[in-house]
Amino acid sequence: MALLLSLPVICQAQSLEPPLTLLRYDEDYSYLHNPETRTGKWWEPLKFIPLTEKAYLTLGSEFRLRYESIENDNWGLAKDDAYLWLRFMPYADLHASNSIRLFGQLIIAEAIDREPVTPIDENRADVLQLFGDLVVPIGDDSTLTLRAGRQLLIYGSGRLVDVRYGPNVLQPFDAVTAIIKKKTWRVDAFYSRPVSVDVGVFDDKINDASRFWGAYLTCNLPKILAPTENGRAGIDIYYFGLDRDRAVFNGRAGDEQRHTLGARFFGKAENLDWDFEGFYQFGQFASGDIRAWSFASHVGYTFRHLRFSPRAGLKANIISGDKNPNDRDIETFNPLFPKAKYFGELTPLGPQNLINGHLDLSLSLTDKWKLLFSVVPYWRYSSEDAIYDIGGNIVRPGGGSTAPFIGVVWEPVLSYQFSRILEGLISYSQFFAGDFIKETGPDRTIRFVTLELLFKF
Repeated sequence: MALLLSLPVICQAQSLEPPLTLLRYDEDYSYLHNPETRTGKWWEPLKFIPLTEKAYLTLGSEFRLRYESIENDNWGLAKDDAYLWLRFMPYADLHASNSIRLFGQLIIAEAIDREPVTPIDENRADVLQLFGDLVVPIGDDSTLTLRAGRQLLIYGSGRLVDVRYGPNVLQPFDAVTAIIKKKTWRVDAFYSRPVSVDVGVFDDKINDASRFWGAYLTCNLPKILAPTENGRAGIDIYYFGLDRDRAVFNGRAGDEQRHTLGARFFGKAENLDWDFEGFYQFGQFASGDIRAWSFASHVGYTFRHLRFSPRAGLKANIISGDKNPNDRDIETFNPLFPKAKYFGELTPLGPQNLINGHLDLSLSLTDKWKLLFSVVPYWRYSSEDAIYDIGGNIVRPGGGSTAPFIGVVWEPVLSYQFSRILEGLISYSQFFAGDFIKETGPDRTIRFVTLELLFKF
């Protein structure tokens, strides 16, 4: 009888556990204030350490061990490499009251056998986040949060603003942010300076050559658009501004002031899920004008009645490139601060001057084993523009060939969820060269292997 009486409490506590997120400050463990909601898991005493009647401290961390091996990097232009990344990110979240909060997080990232070591590979010790929040009620079910300090930013799909989680070192910002939340919508406004990450100890500093600001509105749409029990639909509308003292596009350098307007429609209903997003950019580059754009889509369908619940997905991206390298204007899209594993585990190309499809099939082999298989062909949007990496650096100049086809990637990724706090994955990728690569230099097949173990609590 005692066991039966305890089951509702256990189920309730499990349902209250927040998902582990990229932004650890979004996780709410205040439910542990009530002893009846606790399940006895070892991490619960660290997630709610009472200090006073209203104040409590949350502690947590992440440790990632990741091995990468790449053969024929840049189709043979760059040397082969194999290395080990280690990353440790402890954090402390102090809730001094219902209105005042202080969040801090360190990063310790090491690269073993990596040559050369860059700021995305190693950061021996530094402050990743340190900010304070002031939360003010502004009406029924509405709050205003004022946040200032070093912080990670991620908005929407992460196509333009993300934490750069895939490499070893994340991208922080020194920012002032205002957040208004209501039941069905949220709006963020911020002004920031990107942080220039260095490989040493506590040597990260503000990037004085770059300024980044914006406003982002997201809201839930009426249930009629996703009428099922688990269905939902939403829309994002946003603006981002970027001012850089020096930028390089298609071999030309100059000061850049770029404005991005975007909208996103996303949701799921029954077995169907979707995500459509469009961007338009304008502004000034050196003495010329900026006119760039992009459209991204992702549609998936899950066959829940079949064995392994297969989900078939189709992504398509069209991303503008520069049509005339001899005039002053720029049509090359700037993805700003995007997620690093943009197209998959192997991502030698960034979202600039591209057309690509993305066919994927995911299988839930068991409750813990997942398999994702992807095939991704790439073309250049403009035959006059280069192809770029995720950081905006030129991978191959555009002048040596008019061929649009870059090549195709195939990639299986097998993951295993040991528990809520421990997971692992293994992937193998090959990028076969297309006509453009063959006509502009070495064209050997890129081979990429990843092994990862992630512990997070």
